[in-house]
Amino acid sequence: MDTPPFSELNLPDTLLKAVEGLGYERPSQIQALTIPVAMEGHDLVGLSQTGSGKTAAFVLPMLAKLDFDAPGPQGIILCPTRELAVQVCEEVYRLGAHIDGLRAVPIYGGAPMDRQIRLLDRGAHLVVGTPGRLLDHMRRGTLKLGAVRMIVLDEADRMLDMGFREEMEEILKQMPKERQALFFSATMNRYVEKLIDAFGNAPRRISVDQKSKTVSTIDQCYYEVRIRSKIEVLSRLLDLESPKLAIVFCNTKRMVDECTEALLARGYAADRLHGDITQQMRERVIKRFRDGVVELLVATDVAGRGLDVDDVDVVFNYDLPQDPEDYVHRIGRTGRAGKSGKAVSFVFGREVYRLQNVERYTRQVIRRERIPSQEQVEGKRADELFETIKDRLEAGTFEAQEEYIDRLLEQGHTPTDIAGALFTLLRESIAREGEEIHEDREPAKRDRPERTAPRERVEEREPRREGGPPPRQQQREHPREPEGRAPRGQDRFEERGSERAPFKRKTGPDAGMASLFINIGKDEGIIPGEIAGMLYREAGIPDGSVGRISLFKRHTLVDVREDIAEEILRNVGRAKLKGRPVRLKLDDGGRQKN
Repeated sequence: MDTPPFSELNLPDTLLKAVEGLGYERPSQIQALTIPVAMEGHDLVGLSQTGSGKTAAFVLPMLAKLDFDAPGPQGIILCPTRELAVQVCEEVYRLGAHIDGLRAVPIYGGAPMDRQIRLLDRGAHLVVGTPGRLLDHMRRGTLKLGAVRMIVLDEADRMLDMGFREEMEEILKQMPKERQALFFSATMNRYVEKLIDAFGNAPRRISVDQKSKTVSTIDQCYYEVRIRSKIEVLSRLLDLESPKLAIVFCNTKRMVDECTEALLARGYAADRLHGDITQQMRERVIKRFRDGVVELLVATDVAGRGLDVDDVDVVFNYDLPQDPEDYVHRIGRTGRAGKSGKAVSFVFGREVYRLQNVERYTRQVIRRERIPSQEQVEGKRADELFETIKDRLEAGTFEAQEEYIDRLLEQGHTPTDIAGALFTLLRESIAREGEEIHEDREPAKRDRPERTAPRERVEEREPRREGGPPPRQQQREHPREPEGRAPRGQDRFEERGSERAPFKRKTGPDAGMASLFINIGKDEGIIPGEIAGMLYREAGIPDGSVGRISLFKRHTLVDVREDIAEEILRNVGRAKLKGRPVRLKLDDGGRQKN
């Protein structure tokens, strides 16, 4: 179901700016249905699966209603586990990034009490915590509830399952009478019903039903991958699978742009789709994807809706979606019309819990796979090269080249050495230099046995009386920024010698293309994306004007449209790359050797 944009949910500009900055285009279904009701001040019960975007559904209205002149906490969020409390508190700061002076405090067992007391003494607008520790602070008098105007019970069914009923009831009893209560739960049972009946004020009930499920023709697997390793693992899988068409789904527009730029820089034929793409460009990109000109389409969920292409071989969840229904929608882009398909997901850390929610929702086990090594990728390329040469020999579709072979034989080279040198040159011409990733050094972890069935619980239970060591916080990881300006998605790149190559490597110049010589090469640390970005920026040429880019040690050859080659030479006069002046000229075929 398509939802209205965030701008229609009566949220203040500071929150809309934060949502836009995070790259989210439209609210999820539970967000679209609950936020307007919460903004009107009604109590509500939101029923939706874990991981469906409920956090923003209650955090955004809470932030919108804050009164910064009022003393004491104005909002309380109860969570079943300390891990979830930390996660919700992080989301509060992300969504409130443009609210000056916002203070939210996480309160949970296992952390030093004196530190939490100091944080509360400094003042907090929102308090996020587990029932046991919150009740401890209330009894100590370090947490006062007189100014609380809204309380949220996140995962109410799980808190009841974990034995927090008495704590929850005592906390709710001590809340001011004039307050708003929001209950969010994945299931509705009689215990949740009794809690809502006792402490809710005629709450509105909002339920989101997931109806669609995955099809059996789709092979589903996942890899445990750190954020910084995702692009390398994706490249290895593409090199091994060699799909004809593939879709890469990301959660935000920003990640779509970064992933597309990284794929282009590595030589893959990729393009992007997200909310900032105009309808005319969207239609053009989809046509190029259907025609196979673009082999990789990187998209957000919103942009991917309505995408109807029958021959998609693989769908990659580069970012695991929040909502299991979005997962079903994504992987439904493959395995269409009775054909088989494959769905690959990248997860790490707490995202494994979201994956278990997907398994429970789809009632299918998602197989864990080992990350392929660089040696496996090189072995696949060597096998393909061997088969290609064998087919040529058996078909006889090659030129004898007797003159050159005889000259080499006369100089004392054996036939075996000659063939070995040719094989080496061919392998180097199609090689993509991979990079070592952290996962390559974790064989023990990667050899853990697979799970055989979906787990019923998605997070570690927290004991009723909280204690024990503090949770180890997941390290924040940020994707490496691609160097240079993003090239247009229509172009292919390759880097000769040992670097990067596209899915389907071409030899020789394309028809209607001219070759330009540039006086900067790999020795200066140049990558293909920087070359393409410089040409588009300085020459102002239209999309699709740049073709193959071949990097050598001290120079670069770029194929451009023949009809605008002279225009490029005129316009790129005083450009610089890496601080060096760039000199261009038409290549006459006498390519320099390094």
